[in-house]
Parts: sequence; structure tokens; C-alpha cells
Amino acid sequence: MEIIMYKIMTPGPTQVPETVRRARSFACTNPDLDEEFYDFYKETCELISSLLGTKNETLILDGEGILGLEAACASLTEPGDKVLVIDNGIYGKEFADFASMYGGIPELYHADYENTLDVDALAEYLKDHHDYAYATVVHCDTPSGMLNDISRICPLLKQYGILTIVDSVSGMFGERVCVDDFQIDLLCGGSQKAVSAPPGLTFVVVSDDAKEKMKNRKTPIASFYANLMAFDGYYEKKWFPYTMPISDIYGLRAAFNLIAGDKTLYERHARIGSATRAAVKEAGLKLHLQSGYSNTVTVFDIPECTDAKSILDEMRTKYNIMLAGSFDELSGKVIRIGHMGENARLEHMVPALEALSATLTDLGVTLQGNLADLFLKHYREFQD
Repeated sequence: MEIIMYKIMTPGPTQVPETVRRARSFACTNPDLDEEFYDFYKETCELISSLLGTKNETLILDGEGILGLEAACASLTEPGDKVLVIDNGIYGKEFADFASMYGGIPELYHADYENTLDVDALAEYLKDHHDYAYATVVHCDTPSGMLNDISRICPLLKQYGILTIVDSVSGMFGERVCVDDFQIDLLCGGSQKAVSAPPGLTFVVVSDDAKEKMKNRKTPIASFYANLMAFDGYYEKKWFPYTMPISDIYGLRAAFNLIAGDKTLYERHARIGSATRAAVKEAGLKLHLQSGYSNTVTVFDIPECTDAKSILDEMRTKYNIMLAGSFDELSGKVIRIGHMGENARLEHMVPALEALSATLTDLGVTLQGNLADLFLKHYREFQD
């Protein structure tokens, strides 16, 4: 079978820098027995913590980002715990499944799917409804590109002693996250989004308050692989709960070294995100959201004269570029352009938007200008 190498401009997985690919080819040691690898793993975890503005412990888990979300819920949830699930997006509501899977009682706080979460409205709700063991919130809800203000949401919940699980898999390192300042208890990330490493790893940043709840449970955690406490004391014991995927972690470390050295990381994402949204609007396309735009993904509604499959197929077969549709209630309704991590560079965005312009025109969509030209115009105009 021939493997075709596409330019992947999707909202994760993203393109992977050559430095990261090379690191994944290093010779393997035995990660269970080589004590120097325990140092490497711990130092990598500490680097992640420092980049996220915290002294809290980070753990790297062998599994895609969803493992981190499940592990956070599995480790915190005791049977009968009430869990506040903040639902203003497709990923947001799906936290209810993890909570109930481990015996929790999820209560969904429903909010508008086309606007960022109204934190003042949540504050009013919490005045009379705050008997929760923990709450879940999605930073960037990837199916729609919705960005929620976790810098306000998490401290609000903390006022009531409610622990927080934050899914920032497609937010962090494209949008600023400061764990300590935002008072986040369990922050979940993944390798394949703005980190720009291949899929396969997740990492979870765990606060002291979250550890305290895990250690003082009345019932054991109902999982082994999704049990964060299985890592308790791993460094001192020189023992991992399972064999670490060493090549993946070598690549992840290389990706984080690149992030640590990127002094324009957030400016680059803000500039490209802003220019992409402005170009889409000026060309006459409709942004799906009304507010809450993330700088990691742009989502627009599909024009009436065409459909998602036609757009995605032509982009892939004619231009060798992968964009993404969406799923659940947004299936067939929107197109998503991923501009996070390695994707968020002019040399990738310009040809992708040039091809998208040509594709839409081929399919009968009348545009008010070339998307690539409009993007470059707004990119040059961008101000902090």
C-alpha cells in the first residue's frame, strides 16, 4: 500500500517538525530498568510544568489525549459524587460519560454553543448550586473552535471548593495557560495539537488539592491504566506502572524544547488566528461562532451550493492538503482549518488558503477575494 504524505492543516494531529521526527529515531534503552531514563522522564515533566506556569507535578501517560481526560475523571470520581459538567460544546458535554462511567452523578450546565461561556451567568448559577466534588470545562472545544475563559472560570469554581478538570488539549501552547494563576486542579494536554508531536501521548498536571482527594478516597480507583495514583512515588521507587513509550517521549521532549525556545509562540498564533478569521469573513464566508474564537482553529459554515465531502475531497486529492469537517451535531455543516503549533506558520497557511480558495471556486462558491491574499493583508496589519 502506498503511503501518501499530505500537508495536514487539521486541528490535530498537526504537522511534526523534523527535529521531533529525528528524536523519535534515537536508539532505545530499557525505560523500566535504566535509571537515567527516570531522570529524563522527570525532567521532561518538569519542563512541561514550567511552560504552563506551575510547580505542580506533570505526568506523561501512554495514550492519546482522551486517556488524560478519562484518567482525570477516573482518579477523582467516587461513586455518588456530583459532578458539574460545563456544556457549551460537543467535547464539553462528553465529560458526562466519563463521570458516570466511574459512578459519578453528572449535572450538565447547558450554555450557548455559538458563544463563549458567560462567566457572570455561571457565577449566578453557582450561588445556589455548588455542591459538586469537581467540575469539568473545555478550554478549546475543537469541533467548533470555541474558546472558554478558564482564567475566570476556574478561580470562580475554586471559591466554592470545587476542583476543576480542564481539557486544554487543543488550547495550550496556542493560547496562554497559567495553571497556578488560573487555579486549575487537573489540566489535560496532548502531544498531537499545538505541541506538534505525533499522536500517542497525553500529559496531566495535578494540583496538591487533587492529589489530596485521590489519596483520601473511600473507594479504590476503578481502573489501572487510567489511575493517576499508580504513578505516586515513581521516581523514588524507580518504577513505572507500565513500560513507558520511550521513542514517543524522546519526540515529545524535542517538541517541548522547541516550544521553550519559541519567543514568538503566542504572538504567532494570535496573528495567524486573527488574520485567518478576517480573511474568511472578508471573502464572504460565515464564521461558525459568534464569539469565543480560538487562535488554534478557524471554523466556517459550508456554503449552500456545496458540501463538506466535496471540499475535503478536492483539497486532499487535487492539492494534497487535509482540512477537517466536524462531527456530532456539526457533522457536514462546517469546515475546520487547524493553525496550531507547526501549522501556524506562513509557509503552511498561505498554500493551504490558496488551495481552499481555488477549491471553493471550483465548487461554485463566489468569494469576495482570494483567501490567501486576504490573509496576508490582515497578517501584515495585525497589531498586538
